[in-house]
Amino acid sequence: MILGRVTGQIWSSRKLDTMPSAALLQVETDTGAMIVALDTIGCGTGEKVLVTTGSVAAAQFPDIRAPIDALIIASIDEDLALWRQRQVKQRGPQSLNRRNLFPTTLRNKE
Repeated sequence: MILGRVTGQIWSSRKLDTMPSAALLQVETDTGAMIVALDTIGCGTGEKVLVTTGSVAAAQFPDIRAPIDALIIASIDEDLALWRQRQVKQRGPQSLNRRNLFPTTLRNKE
């Protein structure tokens, strides 16, 4: 999976019949590379996204032979590093002990 940020839309007036109906978005990865990814979840310019590539992306469309190499699978609401920084600022460094390294939604329930 690849983290990136949507930098714009790609417009196409003609496409293959096997191409799913969805937006094509230009995504700049965290490494600075630019890719084009299919967006079925409705992301916008400036949004941080998670992209999957290769056969996994195409496998999301089992009824057709989709010519998809990159697919946006999630919109990132909050970066974990930013969450940790905010925890330290609000509660102090002891708030990041072993038990509290991750938000409750990311921890396994015991």
